[in-house]
This record gives sequence, C-alpha cells and structure tokens, in this order.
Amino acid sequence: MPQPPRITVLGSLNMDISVTVPRLAGTGETVLGSAARLQPGGKGANQAVAAARLGASVRMAGCCGDDAFGGALRSALQAAGVDVTAVRVLAGVPSGLALITVDATGENSITVAPGANGLAGPPEAAATAAAPSDALVMSAEIPAAVLTAAIDRAQAAQVMTVLNLAPVPPDASGLLEAGVDWLIVNAPEAAAILGRPVAGPAAAQAAAAELAGPGASHVVITLGPDGAVLADSASAGPGTALAVPGFSVRSVDTVGAGDAFVAALGVAVASGAAAPEAVRLACAAAATTVTRPGAQDGLPTGADVLAATGVRWPLG
Repeated sequence: MPQPPRITVLGSLNMDISVTVPRLAGTGETVLGSAARLQPGGKGANQAVAAARLGASVRMAGCCGDDAFGGALRSALQAAGVDVTAVRVLAGVPSGLALITVDATGENSITVAPGANGLAGPPEAAATAAAPSDALVMSAEIPAAVLTAAIDRAQAAQVMTVLNLAPVPPDASGLLEAGVDWLIVNAPEAAAILGRPVAGPAAAQAAAAELAGPGASHVVITLGPDGAVLADSASAGPGTALAVPGFSVRSVDTVGAGDAFVAALGVAVASGAAAPEAVRLACAAAATTVTRPGAQDGLPTGADVLAATGVRWPLG
C-alpha cells in the first residue's frame, strides 16, 4: 500500500449550535425550529476530519479556548485520527462558536463568533512547517496575516497550497498576491473577490478564468448541485474554464459540504490525481456529505462516497 498523503490543515475550530427550521428566517422574523444540537465544527476542523476520513494523514493547526467546548473540539479531531499537537489552547478565551439554521431543503444560514480563532498568529503559521507535508489546506475563518505567513513558508518548502477563501476577507487581493496552487471559492465568494455578480455556471466559468493567474495556479468555483468549474493559469482566458458536473443526490443538510470538497480535492491532488479528476472526486465527496446530517458527523469515508455516488475513492 502506498503511504497516505500528508495533509496539514490551518484554520478554525468552532462548536456548532444547529437548529432545523421549516424555512430560514427573514429580517426581523422569528421561526420556531427543532431542539438545538451541539456538534464540533469550524471550517478548518471540518476539513481536517474530512481529509482523515478520506485516507490522509492529517495535522491540524489552529486555536481553541480552554473551555469545555475547546476540549470537545480537540477530542473530536483526535477521534477522527487527526494530530492535534499544533492546536494551541488559549487560557481565558472562549472557543469559536457557530450558530446554524438548516431548512427543510438542507439549505443553511450560519453566523460565526470567532473566539480563539481570531487570535491565531505566528505560532500557527510556524506550526504548519513543523513537520513534513504534501499539502497545506487553509480556510479564512482566521486572520489573513496568518494565512499569508503560512503560504510563504509552504512555498519555501515547495509544499502544495490549497486556499479556501471562505469567508472572503477585506484584503483578499493582498492575500492572493502571496500566490497559491489552488484557490477554491463558491460563486458568492468569487463575486466578493471580483466585485461583481457571479450567477450561474457560465458566469462562474468566466470568473474562474479571470481569477486564474499569478495569484492562483488553479481556480475552482463550486456550484452546489451543479458541480464546479476549473481554470488554470496556463490556459486562462475566455471560454477556457472546464465545467465539472455535480451528482444528483437527496439533500438533507448542506453544512460541511464545502469543507468536504476542499479536503477531498487536497487529498486527491496530493495523491497524484490530475486536476479535472481531483475536482470530480471532490464533487462526489461534497455530494455525499449533503445526504447526511451534521457537519463533522456528515463527512464521508471513501466507502460512503462510493455508496452515494458510484464514484470509487482512490484511497482505502
């Protein structure tokens, strides 16, 4: 058996408080829902768990508080086989918290209180380079300066970088000047970066081609059930982005699907998959995730991906 790819994840750890509602509330409106569920989450932690379940050897770098939530967040990572030695525990600081509502179709609305995530700094950037890695996977629920420092270290060590620019920080263009191998965003995030609407697959293809360049060698824009589009800097230009179709599945809960996509793509590319195949595999992993409730609870194994989509995951 080949050695599993070594993935380092830099990002957030949040405790999710999730409520299922008949429909998402409008401005000033109260909607009654189910009993609240407390579940470990956070984009970074979700991506770490997803990568581990898909067969990678995973290290997590980030911050949590010294409260009960912090202990639960670290325990959930360890239970998934993730190395948490680079998760820094901050005394007297609350762990990150996410308030999530999920409607009857699986769509969601999320509000995040960063807590300890907002205090990630140089120790976390340094931790990403403290052990050998084949890929560094990052998301933007932590300060942009930490991401920039980590990208610089990864480039110096010739480690592949995967940046999920979610949410999009105010200084997104400055962050991309550092240059990444893979930039992954959804359509609203692409619109925030470009400063114009990105609506529908055709607009996403044009946006991906525009974003591919010195700041990102490969750009992926995810489109939910419509799959994703892929552009690369070598062939960027009008009409050059590739459309990768999604998978038809019954959606139960979309929370965590984007994180599953990011992790799956990082693991697939680090395992040697070509770019279009890596995006197809990531679409299959994300589609599988929406068929299952919960953030980390819903993240799939390779066997789950095969059962839900018919796509064979390349790692055991």
